[in-house]
Amino acid sequence: MPPTHDEISPSEAREALDAIEHSRRQVIAEIDVPGWYWWFLAAGWVAVGAAVEFGGPWVTGLAPLLFGALHAGLASHALSGRHRSGDLSVRREVAGHSVLLVVFGFLVVLCAATLGLALLIDADGARHPGLLASFMVALMVLVGGPRLMAALRRRLARAGTA
Repeated sequence: MPPTHDEISPSEAREALDAIEHSRRQVIAEIDVPGWYWWFLAAGWVAVGAAVEFGGPWVTGLAPLLFGALHAGLASHALSGRHRSGDLSVRREVAGHSVLLVVFGFLVVLCAATLGLALLIDADGARHPGLLASFMVALMVLVGGPRLMAALRRRLARAGTA
């Protein structure tokens, strides 16, 4: 004998679908990098700029490598998109690779911006062009990073991801 099914009213179906959509949006809201990451990146960018400006040849060569190694160690956790806060950890399959790819692209743009700004500042004759450029890029990180993640979450919400 086949199982019997209770009838679901249209309003109950709408409520269930609304609850699913609300839960989906809550999960998407959690796809992000932790807030400390942007501060770490900005401080590291300025520290490398200062090391390049004021350090000798060894410091100039080692500072970006050391910062890159430290960043790489933290990036696997921070850039997974799964740990915006300590309250919830989004599953890897849900978070996907979007955060990692977007932040990697952002880092490439930041490197190019640092170089371009330093060259422009140097051409203008200002002192310490690398340090000034790194401060400008650090501000881009602090303002642009969170905005970039908000734009990514909006895109994920529109695409129906998560």
